[in-house]
Amino acid sequence: MENMIKDIDIIREEEEKSCDFKVTAEENTGKIKKLYIESYGCQMNFSDSEIVASIMKDNGFDTTSDYSNADVIFLNTCSIRDKAEQTVRKRLSQFNQAKSENPELTIGVLGCMAERLKEKLLEEEKLVDLVVGPDAYRDLPNLVGQAEAGSKGVNTFLSREETYADISPVRLNSNGVSAFISIMRGCDNMCSFCVVPFTRGRERSRDPHSIVKEARELFAKGYKEVTLLGQNVDSYKWSPEENNKARLNKKETGVSEVIYFANLLEWVATIDPRLRVRFSTSHPKDITDEVLTTMKRYDNICKYIHLPVQSGNSRILSLMNRTYDREWYLERVQKIREILGEDCGISSDMIAGFCSETESEHQDTLSMMDLVQYDFSYMFYYSERPGTLAAKKLADDVPLEVKKRRLQEIIEKQSQLSLIRNQRDIGKVQEILIEGQSKRSSEQLKGRNSANKVVIVPRGRLKIGEYTNVRITDCSSATLFGEVIDR
Repeated sequence: MENMIKDIDIIREEEEKSCDFKVTAEENTGKIKKLYIESYGCQMNFSDSEIVASIMKDNGFDTTSDYSNADVIFLNTCSIRDKAEQTVRKRLSQFNQAKSENPELTIGVLGCMAERLKEKLLEEEKLVDLVVGPDAYRDLPNLVGQAEAGSKGVNTFLSREETYADISPVRLNSNGVSAFISIMRGCDNMCSFCVVPFTRGRERSRDPHSIVKEARELFAKGYKEVTLLGQNVDSYKWSPEENNKARLNKKETGVSEVIYFANLLEWVATIDPRLRVRFSTSHPKDITDEVLTTMKRYDNICKYIHLPVQSGNSRILSLMNRTYDREWYLERVQKIREILGEDCGISSDMIAGFCSETESEHQDTLSMMDLVQYDFSYMFYYSERPGTLAAKKLADDVPLEVKKRRLQEIIEKQSQLSLIRNQRDIGKVQEILIEGQSKRSSEQLKGRNSANKVVIVPRGRLKIGEYTNVRITDCSSATLFGEVIDR
């Protein structure tokens, strides 16, 4: 099982999201102190670390890529899966060893894990000097000062308005080609397996004018692609009078205008046709025909949608509180194919072995995969997360060996489907954006097509950040291979 997972590239990216990490770059602009950040989990966490770096930079910190050189260490954490939490705990033990050698070192935990485990981390296990939730990053300089003075720093207040719209993020680990723009925070969906509503609070949409401004500035700096980011981007809803979606939905009067995701998507797309636009993540209940027709209208809006299904069985979807059933999901997929065509990339999330899942219900997930023909998926077996509705109300009663076997079947199915979908591309001419060097050879570069598939091409005279047309000549289940045709 483990060897098979390692061999299947299509899940490697999600494994990295949940367990690996990104760190701050080395920077020496003459500031007095050094900041080291390790970021775990989803792209929202990586985006948040860019906000944190900006706040700390304005308060006398350069960043470092070596924690042994740091005055302050932050771990920006994830609570979605147990493996990510265990990885963070191991790192905290390592950092505390460094602190024993350098008592002046300040260690802080940020993000979802901080929100959920603040008492344990601070008082019971005494692993950190401060814990700061995702809505309290503006308070970090003050909390670091408290910690340096010998007091514990704590702020896990969940805001109903905070979006950090006025903060220009410091781009970390950037390839100079693609950048993420956070457009909303929080989640109002109470999926029974998920801790996000409890760790990130209610949905708040960021001022669209600040989003367009950030995208325009990135393009002016040479970036060629932006990804609009949120827990549920299709749920974006903003007015000048109210950015909290729940409160905005209750307002019947006094709202001068309402901007929806389709409007925002169009605004960003019209900045320049040479700026590619992506978005993530979509919830099946919220992706509208208006979003799909906007995607069709603009060539620079990439034809790719991450549409997590989680399960192919309606009873399990109801237990998950996903608010749609199998038929609803399939109708949305049919509409995507109808409006955007068969080449639009669709990916998904799958959970194997959710509470009380039977063998026939597991087979429904496999049949769903056959019907949709996902290009790739992020696949896991269910692990109960404390504090979720499922942990409180449902028994985690599927044996671990059954979960692993079902996950293996899902992985095998997706590998077959990914190969089939990639084989459809052979012989086609596609435009790709060159992102960087291939991992396997300095003589090859990698880019992505509109459907978010990696394409490997000979380096030749190509440069990172260029668009080029390629003819797809071969493929694996994870990668396309092409030849440049416009040079």
